[in-house]
Amino acid sequence: VDAFQAWCGPCKAVVDLFRKIRNEVSSDLLHFAVAEVDSIDALEKYRGKCEPVFLFYAGGELVAVVRGANAPLLQKTILEQL
Repeated sequence: VDAFQAWCGPCKAVVDLFRKIRNEVSSDLLHFAVAEVDSIDALEKYRGKCEPVFLFYAGGELVAVVRGANAPLLQKTILEQL
């Protein structure tokens, strides 16, 4: 989940990376979403920062967090979690 604030917008810089990974792994387990933290109370702790935050969930549980648009770290985390 790309957790963002309305004044910053979702991280467009990693959309291509997500598409590439999704095409490469062809896994039904992998889903990408965006969430505006200003309108979701459960994501309140991610407000007030001007960096993208990527939340990784498995089985409904938060399993990893990556702060910033660090493409190599995002790719590594995605592949590790799969």
